[in-house]
Amino acid sequence: MFALLWEILIGLVVGVVAKLLMPGKDPGGIFVTIIIGIAGSIGATFLGQLIGWYKQGQSAGFIMSVLGAVLILWIYRLIKRRSATA
Repeated sequence: MFALLWEILIGLVVGVVAKLLMPGKDPGGIFVTIIIGIAGSIGATFLGQLIGWYKQGQSAGFIMSVLGAVLILWIYRLIKRRSATA
């Protein structure tokens, strides 16, 4: 239970940092920010293990998690922009 709360808190911090690095108007509030942060961390861990930067069972660090969240936020905005113009 405590690990889940810790994951949510770290996801929030990573998501907020990613949104600060990519300012702009984003729909969604704190829950979308948490989801983007957690997804960025999971994505960075998966990609890092795939490339060979991390061993099985290791997770991405804070900086890589933020970079993963920025990538997800960029993809999210790209999809939203295309759906708004279509």
